[in-house]
Amino acid sequence: MNHSLKAISPIDGRYQSKTESLGNYFSEFALIKYRVWVEVEYFIALCELPLPQLNSVEKSTYEALRDLYRNFSETDAQQIKDIEKVTNHDVKAVEYFIKEAFEKLDLADHKEFIHFGLTSQDINNTAVPLSLKHAVEKTYLPLLDQVIDTLSQLANEWKNIPLLARTHGQPASPTRLGKEIEVFVVRLKEQKKTLLQIPYAAKFGGATGNYNAHLVAYPTHDWKKFGTHFVEEILGLHHSFPTTQIEHYDYLAASFDAMKRINTILIDLNRDIWTYISMDYFKQKIKKGEVGSSAMPHKVNPIDFENSEGNLGIANALFEHLSAKLPVSRLQRDLTDSTVLRNIGVPFGHTYIAFHATLKGLGKLVLNEAQIRQDLDNQWAVVAEAIQTILRREGYPKPYEALKDLTRINTKITQESLHTFIDTLNVSDAIKNELKQITPFSYTGI
Repeated sequence: MNHSLKAISPIDGRYQSKTESLGNYFSEFALIKYRVWVEVEYFIALCELPLPQLNSVEKSTYEALRDLYRNFSETDAQQIKDIEKVTNHDVKAVEYFIKEAFEKLDLADHKEFIHFGLTSQDINNTAVPLSLKHAVEKTYLPLLDQVIDTLSQLANEWKNIPLLARTHGQPASPTRLGKEIEVFVVRLKEQKKTLLQIPYAAKFGGATGNYNAHLVAYPTHDWKKFGTHFVEEILGLHHSFPTTQIEHYDYLAASFDAMKRINTILIDLNRDIWTYISMDYFKQKIKKGEVGSSAMPHKVNPIDFENSEGNLGIANALFEHLSAKLPVSRLQRDLTDSTVLRNIGVPFGHTYIAFHATLKGLGKLVLNEAQIRQDLDNQWAVVAEAIQTILRREGYPKPYEALKDLTRINTKITQESLHTFIDTLNVSDAIKNELKQITPFSYTGI
């Protein structure tokens, strides 16, 4: 049986093919693997410090230790889950797993320096941002770049297509289709730039963030310096200090807020494209065998943009909760962050589904330039702004009022009626000719 048919979440069911890669960073397997990663690198860092009791650890064993996370398997993860059934503590189960591995690596004499002086949050609050950093770099940003690149290509392809703009839903000064798409390109690039500036921060400092256990055991070591070196130089994260037992999550909240803004921009894009499709400015490519509507054979619904909008909304609701909740913890810590952190992959999943849907929708668009030009040709009133502006330049009395009276009459403004009006103006023939050169197709600005 296809197990995805019984999945509670569509992320692991209907849309699994689009979100499967996220399992490498946000699944239970991934969390366990990254915990092993941090524990192993921490032990090696203690050897390198060096602590006198670890002087006998050969550097030649380091790579064998690193293989514990580099070659981490589902069998290893299941072994840790089995240990957890006894310990009833997930991080302690990781510690015991590594201790068993030390027996095989002839490091049994040093196994009590696994997790030395640490609390579970020193592991969780480094493992989670490390996995998040890798997820963003290896999967999220490439997919976002694909969206931006696709929009950039369309903006260039449509850069010379004049388009009737609509402000408040009403016909407004013409624009160009490519420029309107470029607006979204620039917005996305700016928010991506903001996202890239936000550090991936980690807490690493013992039970209440003060290196109490480390300092009492080895009072001559600069443990703050060691912690910063470990987090920043070895793991490639930003060391938060001072902290309570847990990471502040302020930078994490900032990252989620940035991603939420990126999603909001794409919601805006989806709605605009949806509206252009409803105005017949775009047709959609039809794939043989596909059904557009279960009841109306003529329809090809803009389902990709609707799917994207829906998933972005779910993602943003979760990103909003994550960014609002995670920075708040009672006194030195409560446990509410633990279960919430396990859901980081959910808004990522919905975001990925949405990105893919938007890309699919964009790939199906077929420009209906005839309809776009027809709408422009039906709205000669939109050049009134141009005419009154030139009349202002020439010092013509009350030009705005003159154009307002013309354009608000019930009779439809056409090229002929507009030119007739221009002929009545008390201006030179050169100015009249200049005004008659203005059309809804040419009056598109920069």
